[in-house]
Amino acid sequence: KDQLRIGYQNRPRLFVRRIDLPEPLYAEAIEADERLTAEGDVLTPLDTAALTIALRAARARGITACAIAFMHGYRYPAHEIAAGEIARRCGFTQVSLSHLASPLQKLVSRGHTTVVDAYLSPVLGRYVAQVRRGLGEATRLQFMQSSGGLADATRFQGKDAVLSGPAGGVVGAAESGRAAGFPKIIGFDMGGTSTDVCHFDGAYEREQETTVAGVRIRAPMMLIHTVAAGGGSILNFDGIRMRVGPDSAGANPGPRAYGRGGPLAVTDANVMLGKLQPDFFPAIFGPGETAPLDAAAVRAAFSDLAARIGDGRAPEALAEGFIRIAVENMANAVKRISVARGYDITGYALNAFGGAGGQHACLVADALGMETVLIHPFSGLLSAYGIGLARLRAYRQRAIGRPLAKADIPELLKIATELRSAAIDELAAQLPPDREPGNPAAASPSRPPSPRIFAMTARTRRSTSPSATRKRWPQISSPPTHAASGSGLNTAP
Repeated sequence: KDQLRIGYQNRPRLFVRRIDLPEPLYAEAIEADERLTAEGDVLTPLDTAALTIALRAARARGITACAIAFMHGYRYPAHEIAAGEIARRCGFTQVSLSHLASPLQKLVSRGHTTVVDAYLSPVLGRYVAQVRRGLGEATRLQFMQSSGGLADATRFQGKDAVLSGPAGGVVGAAESGRAAGFPKIIGFDMGGTSTDVCHFDGAYEREQETTVAGVRIRAPMMLIHTVAAGGGSILNFDGIRMRVGPDSAGANPGPRAYGRGGPLAVTDANVMLGKLQPDFFPAIFGPGETAPLDAAAVRAAFSDLAARIGDGRAPEALAEGFIRIAVENMANAVKRISVARGYDITGYALNAFGGAGGQHACLVADALGMETVLIHPFSGLLSAYGIGLARLRAYRQRAIGRPLAKADIPELLKIATELRSAAIDELAAQLPPDREPGNPAAASPSRPPSPRIFAMTARTRRSTSPSATRKRWPQISSPPTHAASGSGLNTAP
């Protein structure tokens, strides 16, 4: 009953005596009277009468979603299936079963994944229904998954939606880089509150289990590392050292330049240094949303901070110092997913996108020793563009649960064939009529012309002098136009 709350008892911060666990996503847990052995033998039959009473009481308390995870249910799901039927008869509108959400061993990860699915699927279901009503029932609707693949709206599950937005950025960065002639890229997505980085050298990198907000989720997800450094990251001085983030000014009040009395943020440092010019922004700031960026307020705030620090630095030098801290934080995030894993990224291109990516791309590239920065014309919305380039994908998993032996290879090949067929069938069911298997038009489908991509690259010259690095500007050039490699529907699992 308390297994998901107890978890694995990990101590990520070994010397912290007070462990603050994240709040569980579920409101209450019900312990069903049942047990199967690891071989599938019934030790204790499922007490359906007691479970029905407990589920009816929970439903009467207003709970509408139910996640069911039993010991060894990933291999022998008979009791989970029976409990799921009882839950539906009791009036639960969302019932998630662990052998469907994550058909692998380890109860904690499987249970957490099932809870996440039950928690998010009703919300996603209402959103999908709202979008479908707005577009019309005849509209073919697909959604991005955390794995980087698309899924039909009817098959979109909560457990697959946790990192779907950043996954679109990975696809957009990889495909736009490949179309521009850069097969190896580091994705650098800097927004208002955080920066997402990813590594791509011809194949997407995924992880099968990840932890999000203290919850273990076992589902295919793009390998993305996030650091709390964005345009809204708050600039702090605690009397000893300067820090950037992890707190963010958010959209309201936003950075000080927004004119709503917000704190100093990375955006303000760029305004202070002249990298953001108020004349090039619309007058949508201030309490009445009719004022330009408030550069005077930024300068006054940095002047006050410089006086408080009292080390003789000018406000501009202080702003540059904060930018250097943010750049180092983001460069370290890139190193974690590349250099720390044995990749030499000096020959890669830094594909910068997001609302603040272009402001810091050259500085981050220089800190990493990278000589090429790619700025796509759609860099401000590359995640959405990546969703448009993504393909339909389906995944199948099955736990075998015994040591690998040569004699088992024929059976394993048979299981792999079954999984492949199931994945292909799922993909085929999502194809439009003109792409269904057996349709003559499916053999050579007509595809719209690929969009034209104009990519800019910034070539930087490495320097051992920090002052020279700060003063020079990289040379911007425009390579020949490249045609984007359009991504059609993928009928392979």
